Amino acid sequence: MKTYDLIIRRADIVTAADRFTGDIGIHQGRIAAIAERLDPALAEKTIDAAGRMVTPGGVDAHCHLDQPSADGSVGSDDFLTGTRSAACGGTTTVIPFAMQFKGQSLDDAVADYHRRADGKACIDYAFHLIISDAAPEVVNEQLPRMVASGYSSFKIYMTYDALKLRDRDILDVLDASRRLGALSMIHAENDDCISWLTERLLKQGKSAPRFHAVAHSATGEREATHRAISLAELVDVPILLVHVSSRSALEQIYWARGKGLNIFSETCPQYLFLTAEDLGIDDHFHGAKCICSPPPRDTDSQNAIWTGLANGTFSIFSSDHSPYNYDDPHGKKLHGDNASFDRVPNGIPGLETRLPLLMSEGVLSGRLTPQRFVELTATAPAKLYGLYPQKGTLSIGADADIVIWDTQSDKTIRHADLHSAADYTPYEGKALRAWPSITLARGKVVWADGTFYGQAGDGRFLPCAAPFPPAI
Repeated sequence: MKTYDLIIRRADIVTAADRFTGDIGIHQGRIAAIAERLDPALAEKTIDAAGRMVTPGGVDAHCHLDQPSADGSVGSDDFLTGTRSAACGGTTTVIPFAMQFKGQSLDDAVADYHRRADGKACIDYAFHLIISDAAPEVVNEQLPRMVASGYSSFKIYMTYDALKLRDRDILDVLDASRRLGALSMIHAENDDCISWLTERLLKQGKSAPRFHAVAHSATGEREATHRAISLAELVDVPILLVHVSSRSALEQIYWARGKGLNIFSETCPQYLFLTAEDLGIDDHFHGAKCICSPPPRDTDSQNAIWTGLANGTFSIFSSDHSPYNYDDPHGKKLHGDNASFDRVPNGIPGLETRLPLLMSEGVLSGRLTPQRFVELTATAPAKLYGLYPQKGTLSIGADADIVIWDTQSDKTIRHADLHSAADYTPYEGKALRAWPSITLARGKVVWADGTFYGQAGDGRFLPCAAPFPPAI
């Protein structure tokens, strides 16, 4: 009997802390050895990485798959198509959201989401909770039960009528997070600023997709970011600010860090590679393809986001994959192809392109070190959401979730080549220099040289440990 099921030879191994050349031995889905050289005769199979960069499989800690809605909209991807797309782009673990409707128990929300995922996922997955109803029984009885069962992160919205919580309710959830050692994630936009601007824009006849970026102003994001930080300071609890898009919001995070507050933050590809102009420079509905919240900003904010990624301000880099088909009466055209911007479902696809975009334009362009790339896309999200060291690292005992990169690629992003069920990509035509050549999930090749080999049901549900010590 062979010692290893697979050896990856001559790899340029990159972790969040190190970079070195060596071999990786895999046995029963886990990394069993890392050495300068392993005897290939000890393995059933070998892959010669030939000096190519090898990183941990990506952990995408913010994506939306088969998420129920209150308005009749239907997302493009279920757990099969979404996780297939993720694997083809080098992501081997996803954490989407079990959404609670107002009046619904968290138990029912989680049970429904398991029904949607069971037997479909091609890669491993965990769940965040979305809390839209912070009634006392939810906060005091259901949340402790959820955390004990492996659902240790909660998303809170400061906007959207169906989801938003009052500041008092946010304080209750933050207090529960502190007691339980869980992590609260906050969507920080000022709801009153959005509704006030939207009402005035529509009265002026300014209803095209491009006005979404006006209504969801950077000022409103800045105020809500400051308020979220202040609420966390009051409770004395860590929070994570999701999908930060603007320089002004980022400055609030700098301010909080300067005060010594434990504030984590996330950004996404759309804030590096899109601008408000991608929502349209005229009144054509085509700009609806890039409607998401917060919206892409200007080049000044793009530059600030790149700086925040490089200097450690951002904790993680996620896709916020939330795709709605453009040419679909249940998608972007839910209310017709001339709907006002406020009636267009929010979200864009990005699971498959997240890692190649950042590798190509971050690492290969010299903006980020390879180690920082690994930290942002794999190690830090695994740690923040209680999956480390099983996920997010190349170390003995970790799951053999591994990406072997082609960094000599001359690839153009085309929707026709991607594996999501979405009917477009906002990055159509963008030239890249990197793409995963091989993706392994728990030691199994799920993507290699343009072919997907994964299977529905191969993915396992991962309970998440609470990331922080509970308050006494």
